[in-house]
Amino acid sequence: MQLPKLQRERAVDAVYNVLRQAIVGYGLKPGARLNVDELAQQLGVSLTPVRGAIQQLATEGLVEIRPRSGTFVASLTPQDIEETFRIRCALECLAAEDAIPHLGVQGVRALRDLLKVLKKPVRTPADRETHEKANSELHHTILRASGNRRLIEMYDALNAHIKIARIHASEIGWASRLNDEQEEHEAIVDGLETGDTAQVVGALRKHIYRAKDALVGALQERINQSNGK
Repeated sequence: MQLPKLQRERAVDAVYNVLRQAIVGYGLKPGARLNVDELAQQLGVSLTPVRGAIQQLATEGLVEIRPRSGTFVASLTPQDIEETFRIRCALECLAAEDAIPHLGVQGVRALRDLLKVLKKPVRTPADRETHEKANSELHHTILRASGNRRLIEMYDALNAHIKIARIHASEIGWASRLNDEQEEHEAIVDGLETGDTAQVVGALRKHIYRAKDALVGALQERINQSNGK
C-alpha cells in the first residue's frame, strides 16, 4: 500500500492517524507485517514517530508486537469478537440510560431523521456507504448525548476492532438483515423518546447481539474456508 507523505505537525499523531485509518479501512490487512523502516520512508518521517504510533496502536489492540518475530496488524478471532461485542453492549446500554434525560426534542428529531435515511433501499456500494454512515451516526448521537467522554473513547476503540472484523469476514447476507436492523433501531429511538429505559436497553441488547452472532458466524465460516473445512 502506498501511504501519503505527511505535512508538518506533531509527527507521532500524524503517523498514528494515517496507520489507524489504513488498518480500519483495510488498506493494511489483518496479519500484514509492519516494517518500521519502510513506513518511515513512505511517510517521510524519522523512525521515532513511527515507533511511537505503533506503540499506541498496540495499546488499542490494532497491532501485535511479537518478540523476535516482528510487528503485525492484529487478526481477530471469533472469541475476540464475542468479547468485544459484550463490552460494546455494556457501554452502549450505559450511554443510552444516561442519554435519555439529555436528548431533548432536537436530539430525538435528529435520530428520527437518521431512521429515514436508514429506511432507504440499499442497492449500490454508494447506498451502502450512506447507510453505514447513518448507522454509525445514530449510535454516536446516543453516545454523545450521554455526555460521558471517557465512555465514547472506549467505544470508538472497540468499534475499530469491529470494523476490521467486518471487512475480514466479508459478511454474506448483510442486506437480508436490514429489515431486522430497522425494526431494532426504531424500537431504540421509540424508547429514548418516551424515556422507557427498559425498552431502550432491551432493544439495544437485541440489536447488538444479533449483529454479533452474524459477524461471528461469517468470520468462523471464513476461517473454516481458509483451513479447507
